Amino acid sequence: MTNNRDIRVGDIVKLKKPHPCGNSRWEILRIGADFRLRCLGCSRTLMMPRRKVEKAVREIEGCE
Repeated sequence: MTNNRDIRVGDIVKLKKPHPCGNSRWEILRIGADFRLRCLGCSRTLMMPRRKVEKAVREIEGCE
């Protein structure tokens, strides 16, 4: 599990499970009680609870 101080808006994160489009890289758009993520494969956005995102993150690539 990652420390929530490591994840910032604009970071690119890799999650455990891939999106149905086949991509597993996401951009962080908003941080709060929920995270807003944008898939870098198909540009779909979604909201996920903070706890679920923190458990699912494999690596943080940082801001691009």
